[in-house]
Amino acid sequence: MSSVTTTDAATPRAVPSSHYSFFDLVKSEWTKIRTVRSTMWTIGVTILLGVGIGALVTAVTRAHWASLAPGNHIGFDPTQTSLIGLFIAQFSVGVLGVMIISAEYSTGTIRATFSAAPKRSKVFAAKVFVFGLLAFAVAEFTSFVAFFLGQFLLSSPATHATLSSPGALRAVFGGGLYVCVLGLIALAMGTIIRHTAGAVSAFVGVLLILPIVVQALPNQISLDVRRFLPDRIGANMITTKGALFQAFSPWVGLMILCLYALGLLIIGNSMLESRDA
Repeated sequence: MSSVTTTDAATPRAVPSSHYSFFDLVKSEWTKIRTVRSTMWTIGVTILLGVGIGALVTAVTRAHWASLAPGNHIGFDPTQTSLIGLFIAQFSVGVLGVMIISAEYSTGTIRATFSAAPKRSKVFAAKVFVFGLLAFAVAEFTSFVAFFLGQFLLSSPATHATLSSPGALRAVFGGGLYVCVLGLIALAMGTIIRHTAGAVSAFVGVLLILPIVVQALPNQISLDVRRFLPDRIGANMITTKGALFQAFSPWVGLMILCLYALGLLIIGNSMLESRDA
């Protein structure tokens, strides 16, 4: 009887597959993100660039307001001016999105993650969920702080805005959403490419190089294509003076950007499951 007991006790128990719930994976991913020093640095840089550059531009505009031509006074968009720093902050959010997964590949910890939680799509969904919430919070915080500080600096007689001004709340909130979605696109690129430098280069290329290439196309083709590019969608999102020439309306443009992110995330998830870790 005792030998049977000894044998049973010595027999190792198999670890159940997919033992962790989605909530467990979310907690795990949040622990990974918040305990990495580079995350805090990147968030700090995002806020500093988004708020600081907007403050600098609005302060310079206020200082030279009297010397501006009357036509510039009429067409001036105070909301867009204060949010201009988002176009620099988007790059640091993109770098963070890439590193969320590429860093695990570079260190090899992704193998331990998939060994503990074999359902890769579930792990990937947890990464997207945690990073998406973090990017949203950081981007919206940056956007609103940049707006309030910028409008404070645009003191009279310069034109300034409040959240109740036509289109201002949409521009400020939408600007944060724009940066958040770009972060998810960067995360998807990092999943597909699996190399930090390569994914960051691809992300920067889409935002900076691709518009230059499209600009070199024949005029009508360039106008038709540019309306689909992220930089044009973002510029249209933060303006309150009406849609840019041959551009989608702000929310339609943001929906297109979300479709880009969704498509790339689906491709990334598919490649994550089919390739070796």
